Amino acid sequence: MKIVQLQTHVADNTRDNLDNLRRQLEIIRDAGADLVCLGEMFTCPYDTPNFPRYAEPEGGEAWQALSRLAEEFGIYLSAGTVPEAGPDGKCYNTAYVFDRAGRQIAKHRKVHLFDVDIRGGQRFKESETLSAGNQVTVFDTEFGRMGLAICFDMRFPELARGMVERGAKVILAPAAFNMTTGPAHWALMFRARAVDNQCFVIGTSVARDEAFSYVAWGHSLVADPWGRIVSELGAEPGMAVTDIDLAYVEEIRQQLPLLSARRKDLYGE
Repeated sequence: MKIVQLQTHVADNTRDNLDNLRRQLEIIRDAGADLVCLGEMFTCPYDTPNFPRYAEPEGGEAWQALSRLAEEFGIYLSAGTVPEAGPDGKCYNTAYVFDRAGRQIAKHRKVHLFDVDIRGGQRFKESETLSAGNQVTVFDTEFGRMGLAICFDMRFPELARGMVERGAKVILAPAAFNMTTGPAHWALMFRARAVDNQCFVIGTSVARDEAFSYVAWGHSLVADPWGRIVSELGAEPGMAVTDIDLAYVEEIRQQLPLLSARRKDLYGE
């Protein structure tokens, strides 16, 4: 399957970001993309006060625009994340995936909220305005089963393993590491999740913008089941086109049978 990661610049209003997405999709119209991936909070600047201001319900204007784009361009669209206004009155960091007909086939609310205070580095507290999701998310495509997680979720090996135990051969992770955690852990983390679970891991970020209070690291990448980075962008807006073969997942799992050799009787799971 052919994956296109769009590492987009984030403007300060949703409509401009959706219009920019359309322009990018026009550029790649003839590239034969099967799956297009976007970054975390690609519709609004990443800052806690912004999330409830930009939040829309599932089925709202942004959701409808994304659904239409998936159908119009005939792609699977992993639509980054957007702030969701839940029917319970809470706000969530939510990832939607649409199929080639524009139907929603997956929804994941960020399970692990990014509440950190790193000495000499980043301080951020998503829980000031966001609530946590509560599910392990997998979904089916014509290519096979995939998992879906959001940024900080990927730091928790149990969640990635849960997706793989439910049949995922690819994990999609819209994300936005920052200038403290990005250089230290971005590539390391995705490679670790890929090699531990013998699957493809696709981490897609928004582009870096020094004008924002939260500065994203960028560096969208694809890691393969052997733990190798097979494509990676830099910090600027851009796109990466990567062909992957899911047969390679089974090949690696047969050669190095980590998943089947696990001793669950010892792990206390």
